[in-house]
Amino acid sequence: MHELSRLLEAAGRGDFPAADGSVRLTVQPSPRDCGVIAFTAHSVVFADVDHEWLRGLLPADDLSAPLHPRFLRALEERTGRRVDNVDMLLTAGPLTGPPPLPLTELTDRGHPRVRRALRHRDDVRVWEADGGVVLLGRGVAGRWEVAGEVDPGHRGAGLGRLLALAGRHLLTAVDGAAHTLWAQVAPGNAASVRASLAAGFRPVGAEALLMQPERP
Repeated sequence: MHELSRLLEAAGRGDFPAADGSVRLTVQPSPRDCGVIAFTAHSVVFADVDHEWLRGLLPADDLSAPLHPRFLRALEERTGRRVDNVDMLLTAGPLTGPPPLPLTELTDRGHPRVRRALRHRDDVRVWEADGGVVLLGRGVAGRWEVAGEVDPGHRGAGLGRLLALAGRHLLTAVDGAAHTLWAQVAPGNAASVRASLAAGFRPVGAEALLMQPERP
């Protein structure tokens, strides 16, 4: 198992890295996955870069440096990638029983939401509800991730919470051995943050992923 996979698996159980102010460098778990994860006073850079180069850019006494725009810009230039966003990371456990709303699985790989998800995840499955969609897929280091989208005309009625909650039920059906479901939410998207918290997800850190250039 890759070092990052072990770390994420432990964090999903509530066993976080020591809050010692350190920055850990590990190789990328896959050609796709590259970025920075920050837990409390402990950051992980998963990128195929030189250790000495990394240390020269990160002051030992600056806990925010790994997610600072200055370092992320240097990492972009070093890897030839671009930062997608700086997201809040949340986790929740799976739930048994049926999802809390009717869902229909989409099998069309050409659906715009499916195509977008396939850039970031493997084993993607997408379900449609009345007014939104929810998806599961294996993202960074193979972790199970959930994402949801509410149509404009259905916002403000609690559908986001139901979709996030549905993801926890769907995880059990998709992978009965999975222990943790991860969600990435833009901190400025207060509605999605509230929906995730209401669905039982808890914040565990922050993440910046560096995306490969899209092929024309």
